[in-house]
Amino acid sequence: MTRTITRRVAPLLAALLLVACSSVPELKAPALDMPSSFKESSEPLQAADGTRWKVAQPAEGQARGEWWLAFNDANLTALIREATDANASLAVAAARVKQARALAGLAEADRSPQVGAGMGAQRSRTSGVSRGLADDAPVAPGNVYQARLTASYELDLFGRVAANVSASRADAQVSEATYKSVLLALQADVAQTYFKLRETDAELATLARTVDLRTQSVKVNQSRYDNGDIGEFDLARARTELSTVKAEAIGLQRQRVQYEHALAVLLGKPAAMFSADVNPLVESALLPAIPAGLPSSLLERRPDITAAQRAMIAANARIGVARTAMYPSLSLTGGLGTESGSGGNLFSWSARSWVLGALLSMPIIDGGRNKANIARSEAVLEESVATYRQNVLVAFAEVEDNLAGLRILAGQTEQTDAAVVSARRSADLAQKLYQAGRSSYLDLLDSQRNLAAVERNAVKLRGDRAVTTVALIRSLGGGWQ
Repeated sequence: MTRTITRRVAPLLAALLLVACSSVPELKAPALDMPSSFKESSEPLQAADGTRWKVAQPAEGQARGEWWLAFNDANLTALIREATDANASLAVAAARVKQARALAGLAEADRSPQVGAGMGAQRSRTSGVSRGLADDAPVAPGNVYQARLTASYELDLFGRVAANVSASRADAQVSEATYKSVLLALQADVAQTYFKLRETDAELATLARTVDLRTQSVKVNQSRYDNGDIGEFDLARARTELSTVKAEAIGLQRQRVQYEHALAVLLGKPAAMFSADVNPLVESALLPAIPAGLPSSLLERRPDITAAQRAMIAANARIGVARTAMYPSLSLTGGLGTESGSGGNLFSWSARSWVLGALLSMPIIDGGRNKANIARSEAVLEESVATYRQNVLVAFAEVEDNLAGLRILAGQTEQTDAAVVSARRSADLAQKLYQAGRSSYLDLLDSQRNLAAVERNAVKLRGDRAVTTVALIRSLGGGWQ
């Protein structure tokens, strides 16, 4: 009889174990249209030493490097390091990493036997009826003293614990990648705000030169008006131009203060306790040339894509957790201790007690709860796969945007630099012609306005190129090898 039962039960257990092995589905890489190169990248797919670019391999943990050092700016380096140490948003992300690692530790704890110890004493009195006596039978109260060591362990027959551990580890890796993403965003924000601040300083310097020029023009025109060489119209126009340029400079100061306050927040400081020195972005400032590499390298380097990958792994593992809820679970329990009616005999050999047990349980009727949980887990995986694909597409677009931006800005800068040379020559000639009485003051004003506008445009392009260079580094994952 026993052999017959064994022959019938063994295939059933084997089948259950086989099903359990496949409780966590195989995670297949999402189908992506991977371009062989960036459309906007003009660089050859070959390194400087003549070697070919490598095929992308999973390497999300590789060092991003201190990419800001490529700008060779000590002030920028100091600001980024200060922000890394004190930024509040980064501290929040770091705390979430600690939380996720702790949750992974909780899941890992289910792999080990759980052992506990306890001691206690109680005094109680039961009724006579509970002892089979009459209702009014006298029953004396009694004391019970206990000392016990307990242990329990769940045999992971169908992989529930293993799947939960895998999911928790992946969650921790999501938090770590998100921290890196927040760190990269913080560093890039500091750099971009810093360059915007320097661009504003350069614009203010340009306006200051224009104010000086307009002031001299007012003085000259005042002198000529006093001598009767010109009418009041030219003097009034000169004064109007001076006041207009001063108003522009005052308005630009407001923009500078806003950039300064934004930088203070990134550094983790109250705005009232931070001030940035005036440091115009000069024409001679050289920007690093950033190699874009291959599109596939984004899958290795961008922390937000890494986070999306780990989220898929966690969602896939939780499908396994949901499936194993439909299988039996086997738990082993045991206890060893002593129990006595007096404290003096608690640790005597005669007071010893022990218990061993095993519990096999499985759901029979759950109203479709487990099936619904499996369906929900599968839908979460579908969502994470779609999110991953979207993140990759956005990453490709961001790199293309910034590569195109740098290309277009380089062309604009080249033409603007030529325009600055021409505008300066034109303003110089107009000044000489006006002083010689061969042209009107309106011609001089027009040439000076044109020069001021072209110089300010050149300054803005200089700042835009610096900001776009930082944006390209950020879109590439924060550095290059």
